[in-house]
Amino acid sequence: MIPKPSADRSKRVIEMDNVGFTYEAGVEALRSVSLKISSGEFLAIVGGNGSGKTTLAKLMNGLLRPSGGSIKISGAPAESQSIAELSKTVGYCFQNPDHQLFCTSVEDEVMFGPKNLGIGPEESRERMERALSLMGIFSLKTMSPFSLSLSERRRVTIASILAMTPQVMILDEPTTGLDADESSELMALIRKLNADGRTIILITHEMKLVAEHADRVIILSDGHILLDSDVRGAFSDPEILKASRLLPPPVTLLASRISSIGISRDLLTSDEFVFELSRRYGSR
Repeated sequence: MIPKPSADRSKRVIEMDNVGFTYEAGVEALRSVSLKISSGEFLAIVGGNGSGKTTLAKLMNGLLRPSGGSIKISGAPAESQSIAELSKTVGYCFQNPDHQLFCTSVEDEVMFGPKNLGIGPEESRERMERALSLMGIFSLKTMSPFSLSLSERRRVTIASILAMTPQVMILDEPTTGLDADESSELMALIRKLNADGRTIILITHEMKLVAEHADRVIILSDGHILLDSDVRGAFSDPEILKASRLLPPPVTLLASRISSIGISRDLLTSDEFVFELSRRYGSR
């Protein structure tokens, strides 16, 4: 397993101060949101349907503009930057890859972003080839994205963002619809991107992924931040989980149920669970 890198807390890539957002229909999606995200973090944003997760993500890369409060991207006010400028720093992958794909070949899809940023054809091609190689789909470059499997299309959309070399990558439910093997393979690739120094913001409803990969979690509820914590602390707070209508990861749930036999209640992953059992019973 790729180790989780330490985030450089001294370098802020995203700062939000008292941010709110209301849609034209009058629906208040976010209110009084303040947070700071550091370079190299692997941050998970979780919450129930309608909690504001996707709205928050779209505010981070300029697809939406706040109704109130302020946002800074790499120290500069977001309102002073165009969506194209923000995309150089913050990339966003839609939950449904078909909402992002439109070119007739994978290579054209991945080169579109760099070309749109004014990058020359030679460097755009080099970026495309690097991004496809990183995502393990170089052999698919001449194929139509729409002929690929869901897992492959997801990788194409991530590669298309990678080719623009953003510091921050926001991934909206990247494993939805994938089987266990596809999900594991994709998350291993995403972890590699984080290990290479990129800030990863993962929007997900799968607490197992949060436990295995994130180093920090933000729980949203009804448009505000209910908790901003390290992952172990978040999943060891039953009242917060109950209030946000979230279940802890399966391993944490099992550990809690058998804690009466001396098993730690705050285990997060299957590896931790096996180690705990070995520690207690391995010598018997």
